[in-house]
Amino acid sequence: MAGSAPAAEARKQADVVIYGATSAGVAAAVQVSRMGHSVILIEPGQHVGGLTSGGLGFTDSGDKRAIGGISREFYQRIRKHYDNSSAWTQERPQNYPRYRPADDAMWTFEPKVAEQVFRQMLTEARVELLQGEQLDRSSGVTVANNQIQQIVMESGLVLAGQQFIDATYEGDLMAAAKVKYTIGREANSVYGETLNGNQVRANTHNHRFLKPVDPFRVPGDRSSGLLPGIEDAGAGIEGSGDHRVQAYCFRMCMSKSPANRRPFPKPEGYDEQVYELLLRNFEAGDLRVPLSPDMMPNLKTDTNNNCAVSTDYLGGNYRYPEADYAERAAIIRDHERY
Repeated sequence: MAGSAPAAEARKQADVVIYGATSAGVAAAVQVSRMGHSVILIEPGQHVGGLTSGGLGFTDSGDKRAIGGISREFYQRIRKHYDNSSAWTQERPQNYPRYRPADDAMWTFEPKVAEQVFRQMLTEARVELLQGEQLDRSSGVTVANNQIQQIVMESGLVLAGQQFIDATYEGDLMAAAKVKYTIGREANSVYGETLNGNQVRANTHNHRFLKPVDPFRVPGDRSSGLLPGIEDAGAGIEGSGDHRVQAYCFRMCMSKSPANRRPFPKPEGYDEQVYELLLRNFEAGDLRVPLSPDMMPNLKTDTNNNCAVSTDYLGGNYRYPEADYAERAAIIRDHERY
């Protein structure tokens, strides 16, 4: 599967070339192979599975009967993993309420288990996986007659195919192929809808301040300037469009087991002022826990954003979608620090 970096001008060819080993990329690669076609799956990073193996182990879904195909197969394989007693290292399966004997699948899981299952599926389907390969976004896509002919990685690796799939979250292959796209929130007026754009009146998931909190660096002193995270432009106009995209955060896998946890290190470059709003929100009387730690197997969590100031790094990602690789890496480091 994954090998060392290719020599300059190396070339590979397959019926289908997929860029991005997210859960969608893995599913597409497995299906292509099962249909008897050759496929190459390219992943810029060193993990496969995207969000599913990156901490989001609490599956967001409604009626599970609607989930089928390779998606359901993945969750069935998760269940099979946890049917083995050796999978339970920190607790007993009967003590974990989301492990249900009557279910054919399991919808919550540890990140490492998700990646293990994805890799098993790729291996069984004999999918060629290339990791650590980034698209040359400036000139790495050759298009003729409105069809991609080949793509080139920054390493010099050339990949030719009959069909190409962009399964990344960023849509870099799509953009480099000159497909039209937009970034941000479109206004209600663009498509004659009612729930797009800026939502001034909405109280979505209660992710707002419930108590009055002073926004100035020196409380009560407007001349001292605004605290980090506060904009001076106001809430804006209901339903208007802008450049903003949904906030990013890291879905953290934490532990309740004393034998399986360690303290959080103080990050390099830590600035207490960045969290002053959180502290003032507590002082104002909002004592809700600013995290949402949903329990996974083995006393672990999928910890998500919750309340007014939490793990979502509001405003920290606006430049990310179109930033170059170096700037994206810096933005990711800022999110890690936050």
